[in-house]
Amino acid sequence: MTITKPFNIPKKLVFLAYQKVKANAGGAGVDKQSLQDFDKNLENNLYTLWNKLSSGSYFPPPVRIVPIPKKTGGERRLGIPTVGDRIAQMVAKLVLEPDLEPIFDEDSYGYRPKRSALDAVAITQKRCWKRSWVLEFDIKGLFDEIDHILLMKAVEKHTKNKWILLYTRRWLNAELEEPDGTRKKRTKGVPQGGVISPLLANLFLHYAFDSWMRREHSNKEWCRYADDGLIHCQTKADADSLLRALIERFKECGLEVNSSKTQIVYCNGSRYDIKKYTNRDFVFLGYLFRDRWTKNPKTGELFLGFNPGVSKEALKSMRQQIRKMNIRNRADMSLNQLARKVNPIIRGWVQYYGRFNKSALRPLLRHINLTLISWAMRKYKTLRGKKTQAAHFIRSISEREPSLFAHWKAGMTGVFA
Repeated sequence: MTITKPFNIPKKLVFLAYQKVKANAGGAGVDKQSLQDFDKNLENNLYTLWNKLSSGSYFPPPVRIVPIPKKTGGERRLGIPTVGDRIAQMVAKLVLEPDLEPIFDEDSYGYRPKRSALDAVAITQKRCWKRSWVLEFDIKGLFDEIDHILLMKAVEKHTKNKWILLYTRRWLNAELEEPDGTRKKRTKGVPQGGVISPLLANLFLHYAFDSWMRREHSNKEWCRYADDGLIHCQTKADADSLLRALIERFKECGLEVNSSKTQIVYCNGSRYDIKKYTNRDFVFLGYLFRDRWTKNPKTGELFLGFNPGVSKEALKSMRQQIRKMNIRNRADMSLNQLARKVNPIIRGWVQYYGRFNKSALRPLLRHINLTLISWAMRKYKTLRGKKTQAAHFIRSISEREPSLFAHWKAGMTGVFA
């Protein structure tokens, strides 16, 4: 006898969701069950989850809150659902996302398939060349402040799927477990760390900002990556007026502009006296946009252009990560072993921050090479205390084996002293 479930959720979809969650890794939730623990009884765990989702009896466990220090000070409250709940949210995301993607704006880049942060950086660079002013804005505590009623109205507008609506409401109402173990109910916001949270946040901002901009300020070019956005304006007065309107618009939607991260920036030094303006740069997605001397590829002439390059904050963070890996003290490892350890990380940095203005990465590459020199002085007795000889040793290897380290392979050897 076949038992009919209230909701038709394919088992294959649950397994696909599990694969995606596992690929993303992540820590344990309130039940302290890791992905490895979940795998020990995988078939039964997935069947139980599918059965509860299909029958309408699935209730999300509380979300574990973990404070994460911000680079700029303060902390971010990261919400970590259980492994099972992350899989359940992924099932819903796989169904809901195809319905929402077609309505999202072309200038919304964050947390979307086939769109990247580098796409947002590229379009921003082009638009900074066209307009003299940029309104850079940041939304204060977006994930914590999203209005549940407004969000559900948006979800209901784009799906009639009953189980999506049911579980979305339950996820919004799931309790939060603080670091001290106390639990509290949530009346607004979505957990920053939940699988479906970025999709819901994008939907909320689609109506709070994207659609509003297209409707009320159709002559403006803009770019949004999650809660960070840029609007390009022709004049300072125009930017000032738009900022006032933006503050009011977000207030209507229960959001607040983060004044400490919001500014109006002048970005056209070729036409005006740049000494008149104090705000001459901004950081967006790890890139510092400012005036930089650039060579015309056709004529070879230098011109002053407003362009992106890796930010000081990003460089500092990457150097700290290299130091934490304690490479210089790993005399027990060979150079080949060190390369295998660090190459995936360095390769990611070079691919991301080397896309625009590679020369700005030079301080990082120097730091990596100096770290390798320090390693060589600890590894080999003949090089101890001899920095010049150790630098020559590492340089000769880079020339002989340029593909050994990811930054050498990319032709970005930097300096060795």
